[in-house]
Amino acid sequence: MTSTSSAFEYAPAPESRSIVSIAPSYGLFVDGEFVDGTGEAFKTVNPATEEVLSEVASGSEADVDRAVAAARRAFTRVWGPMRPADRGKYLFRIARLLQERAREFAVLESLDNGKPIRESRDVDVPLAAAHFFYYAGWADKLEHVGLGTGPRPLGVAGQVIPWNFPLLMLAWKVAPALAAGNTVVLKPAETTPLSALLFAEICQQADLPAGVVNIVTGAGDTGRAVVEHGDVDKVAFTGSTAVGKSIARAVAGTQKLLTLELGGKAANIVFDDAPIDQAVEGIVQGIFFNQGHVCCAGSRLLVQESIHDEVVASLQRRIGTLRVGDPLDKNTDIGAINSAEQLARIRELSDIGEAEGAQRWQPACDLPAKGYWFPPTVFTDVSPAHRIARDEVFGPVLSVLTFRTPDEAVAKANNTTYGLSAGIWSEKGSRILKIANELRAGVVWANTFNKFDPTSPFGGYKQSGYGREGGRHGLAAYLKGADQ
Repeated sequence: MTSTSSAFEYAPAPESRSIVSIAPSYGLFVDGEFVDGTGEAFKTVNPATEEVLSEVASGSEADVDRAVAAARRAFTRVWGPMRPADRGKYLFRIARLLQERAREFAVLESLDNGKPIRESRDVDVPLAAAHFFYYAGWADKLEHVGLGTGPRPLGVAGQVIPWNFPLLMLAWKVAPALAAGNTVVLKPAETTPLSALLFAEICQQADLPAGVVNIVTGAGDTGRAVVEHGDVDKVAFTGSTAVGKSIARAVAGTQKLLTLELGGKAANIVFDDAPIDQAVEGIVQGIFFNQGHVCCAGSRLLVQESIHDEVVASLQRRIGTLRVGDPLDKNTDIGAINSAEQLARIRELSDIGEAEGAQRWQPACDLPAKGYWFPPTVFTDVSPAHRIARDEVFGPVLSVLTFRTPDEAVAKANNTTYGLSAGIWSEKGSRILKIANELRAGVVWANTFNKFDPTSPFGGYKQSGYGREGGRHGLAAYLKGADQ
């Protein structure tokens, strides 16, 4: 564990990992049971220590066939015909079990992902349970979704989720799919499969009928087999824009419905009347939460020229208090980068930013010798043409740009191929409303950032994807009207 300098003496407060029992190896979860995979197994590691946590089965096309067949049987014979209120009871049961085993999930998530335990404990796990509670309440009220009378489930949903929020992304996708009456074949990210496999135990503990949820681990080929399977009715993907484009091409010309939640390059706009201290906290939360591994991270800071120096100085002082190190330490603010590959990309784009003329600033920070680490980084003198202002870094790297007028702020904020989220900091409510309506972003936060709720839809424009997750809109994505 390392930390930046602080006025207070540091005392570690580690969370015990003994609450989690990690098996030496894991199979696939198909038809209610753990089974062997026929593909080559892979290792999942702790990014903070590079310790191998477990060996995980890789699903082949034959394994995906088996999982989809199980999901189809469950949909036809059990889950589809079941009374909606009874489906809701299963979701309530899953939500309660997530709460009961919350500490276990939080520790496992931090071990496998690298995020600080405070975030997995206080954000990821509670929000995952909240999504199941929320959609459990919807299960017998589907006629109010907005698709007319008698909405029906689609059938089998193939879902592929990323590594940045393994459990939360699972909940975002599985909960509405089940509430709508669908069954699921889920492919978690290859670097973070363990919380999905622990969720499989929750499904067993909840006595969820066999085949309703199937989890097939593996890398890109496994995900491709799920997406392209002929008996999958709906595909939901969260991940990179490049992979999202390939999925859209694969699904084109078929009867499958598709939702894509892809990358982002969010603008966090600070006006000269904003409360600076509050804005700085929001900026830090917006870019350094989860090491910047957030598709809607506020990675572009747009500051009005008159307050640029004040904001940057205050921001640097605040960053100097952040602690970087052991994800299981309750004092840690910034944990480990998820993988060696992601660390290499962050380093590459940061070096390019400096080579293009931007000024790189990092606090004094001694990083651990083992594991994958990158210090919180701020670039100033950034122009919209710089790659660090255009490309999704997906790490703890902030680019600072300036603007003079509200119109210039909107133009710079919209000057991106992405459109997932944005933030506005101002004391004037009328200004916030006007600019929010002009931003091409799916989510706009006002005087805050990175706040989520199961009742609120989330999604983007342009190369940030299409479709919405969360709220009534997320449920509608798993239903069809009576006339369809």
